[in-house]
Amino acid sequence: MTRDNYQNEVNEGQSDSELRLRKTRKAHHIDLAVQYNEQSQTDAWKDIRFVHHSLPELNEQDIDLTTRVADHTWSVPLYINAMTGGIDEAKVINQNLAEVARKHGLAIAVGSQSAALADTKVVDTYRIVREIMQDGLVLANVSGAVPANEAFRAVEMIQADYLQLHLNFPQEIVMPEGDRNFKGVRANIIEILNDSPVPVIVKEVGFGMSMELYAELAAAGVKVIDVSGRGGTNFAWIESRRRKDQRSVFEDWGQTTPISLLEAQRFMNSIEFLASGGIRTALDMAKALALGAHAVGVAGAVLRVFYKGGKQAVSDTIGTWLHDLRSVMLALGAQSVDDLRTMPIVVTGDSQDWAGARGINIEMLASRSRHG
Repeated sequence: MTRDNYQNEVNEGQSDSELRLRKTRKAHHIDLAVQYNEQSQTDAWKDIRFVHHSLPELNEQDIDLTTRVADHTWSVPLYINAMTGGIDEAKVINQNLAEVARKHGLAIAVGSQSAALADTKVVDTYRIVREIMQDGLVLANVSGAVPANEAFRAVEMIQADYLQLHLNFPQEIVMPEGDRNFKGVRANIIEILNDSPVPVIVKEVGFGMSMELYAELAAAGVKVIDVSGRGGTNFAWIESRRRKDQRSVFEDWGQTTPISLLEAQRFMNSIEFLASGGIRTALDMAKALALGAHAVGVAGAVLRVFYKGGKQAVSDTIGTWLHDLRSVMLALGAQSVDDLRTMPIVVTGDSQDWAGARGINIEMLASRSRHG
């Protein structure tokens, strides 16, 4: 949705039928995200290999999982990414996930707050996250096309520590009621950046990013980017299942998360990167951190665990991920997240082919020295 179209909705208000349609769409998104089979996607993380070193010289007790994102210290380099809100079911999901995030020291993002900006009756489905998190780190979430004043309303709504601006244009194109006019979004992001009371994170929604886009966003003043690559929940797939023909030209569209991070290498000194999209294991997390991410996000995988086993299953899964991440770091001799970024990694397969075609120096990654 472009800024002009969004402002027209705000000015004219939405009818009851439009609000019901929005709620129905959000319910469909949850149902289809649970059904979505991540394993049907290519596991691009297999293209990224650590170089094993047989003398790690590290005590597990000395491993430090803290990381920093836009001057905030995170207890662990893992966060629950934007998922849902706006319907009763979403409030239950957000409450349970927030309780798990608080227990394990994770940051958490709410789903797109467009529903609450249009209908104040559903604000509590988002605000419940802040009520649970209290002093924890919470990320607000709106489209990059939402006018600045509305974006800041979303921040205030949940007393957020960060503001995610999501870019979901392939999803909009596939969505029957989606937008088709994407002019003015760059200027709108710049306006939000200039006046935002909290750090801004520009976020893809599952289609990855490129070096050309990073250059464009850096020129606009963006300091934090969530690459959100292909490999996780595919919203083009979800939207196509909402249509009767169940087809989309975008179901295999975009860059994977490893490729998106490879594309980011020349910007690591000027932009802080977050990695989400297809993160399934602690080894995936470690590889993303080694490729330069400051933290990694999970969404669809957590939602499916929640529907299968409830809050305790999610808590157990996250506990296992954090334990296994420490194990990987111990085996590598990486005492900190910063140390992971010095470990040699070898890029193979499709990711290697892509890097070669795009002029990305993967030999530098393979030859770097442990601990710098």
